Amino acid sequence: MTDAPGTSWSRPSPRLWRMRQAELGLVALLVIALSMVLAASSPTAAIIVGAAALAVVASSTYFVRRRFRAWGYLEREDDLLVRRGVLVRRLSVVPYGRMQLVEVTAGVMERAFGLSTVKLHTAAAHSDARIPGLEPDESARLRDRLAALGEAKAAGL
Repeated sequence: MTDAPGTSWSRPSPRLWRMRQAELGLVALLVIALSMVLAASSPTAAIIVGAAALAVVASSTYFVRRRFRAWGYLEREDDLLVRRGVLVRRLSVVPYGRMQLVEVTAGVMERAFGLSTVKLHTAAAHSDARIPGLEPDESARLRDRLAALGEAKAAGL
């Protein structure tokens, strides 16, 4: 998927990457602690299990970084484009007139990092367009803009 000339995709906040790093760090600590407890009977086993856990964390960090960089959204005149995906690249086109609900959510980790997610609901069964990692001001602005455009475009049908 290549970008058309003159298009400027908006991206999630860098705080989303920091949040993902914190999540990976917590999981890594739990895995390493568990592996050390399980391998306490043998120092060699502890080294092997610890090295394997470190390799898994390193590869996970690489994949999560690429996944973070794949997210983007583009507000156009008649629709919103949302791109995502590393192995399978996806591009969702959400016409403003088809939007039924624009929802802003923030889980525990998102709130801790000052982030939120905008979710777009349409009548389609497979409409799962969401934009994660937005700062609260940007998510409120996007929610209000999409709701207003949705109403205006739906009224014109």
